[in-house]
Amino acid sequence: MSYADSRSYRERPYYVPHESHWPIVGAVGLLFTMLGVSTWLNGSDAAFWIFMAGILVIIYMLAGWFNDVIAESTGDMYNKQVDMSFRMGMFWFIFSEVMFFSAFFGALFYSRSMVVPWLGGGSNNFFTNLLLWDGFEATWPTNGPGNMGGEFIAMEPFGLPLINTAILLTSSVTITIAHHALIANHRKVLKAFLGLTFLLGFIFVGLQAEEYIVAYQDMNLKLTSGIYGSTFFMLTGFHGMHVSIGAIMLFVVWLRVLKGHFSPTSHFAFEATAWYWHFVDVVWLGLYVFVYWI
Repeated sequence: MSYADSRSYRERPYYVPHESHWPIVGAVGLLFTMLGVSTWLNGSDAAFWIFMAGILVIIYMLAGWFNDVIAESTGDMYNKQVDMSFRMGMFWFIFSEVMFFSAFFGALFYSRSMVVPWLGGGSNNFFTNLLLWDGFEATWPTNGPGNMGGEFIAMEPFGLPLINTAILLTSSVTITIAHHALIANHRKVLKAFLGLTFLLGFIFVGLQAEEYIVAYQDMNLKLTSGIYGSTFFMLTGFHGMHVSIGAIMLFVVWLRVLKGHFSPTSHFAFEATAWYWHFVDVVWLGLYVFVYWI
């Protein structure tokens, strides 16, 4: 046995991951998922089941791979170099999510501030309005200039959206309290406030589902309701998906807390989940202002 192998994992200068079959399992899951989507778009009867098979394989891969990572972490196999690589990876992941949502916010800005006024004859482009969409008025919200989806009622910032804003802001406070409790090794406070955080997340998703039901049934506001409907549901829908993922992550971290995982000095999984949750909250604040209010 070499000198490097005889030392503990934390004393080694670098960490070499052991062989794993999970990447190939994930690749197979992605293959079936994309085959399902592509055949679905072409009208195949078996497309849905191919797609679901791919999703199930991906879920199996994620559960198994994260189980291995958790076992390695609790087995004290990661040193400071690995911890730093995890932090850098999470940083770039969140940065990619920032760019993801920036594209949709950019589409909303471009449509409202440039396309709609242009089609309405603004900015000295009256010929566009006269020749292409005579009579179209550059107002927001709009389903025009083609009146796609028929008449609809725009979503107000009060009611469920305001309640959901309060819920997410509260969840940012509760997860911060849980983090400080973990650092102070107050396990009871940690369990209570971390549990409250993921419950607030699932409540948010439930209320958003109720909002969608009201929008479709009572307001005729749908994904097909022109540029307003498409940007509204794309932004709020993708955000709701991220809240769902974040709430599941918080739930898993909470289960790990119940099993005695994490210490005041070693709890990266908790920190990464908290970073993600704060990111989701900040995105919602921007979304609430620019989609519901302005």
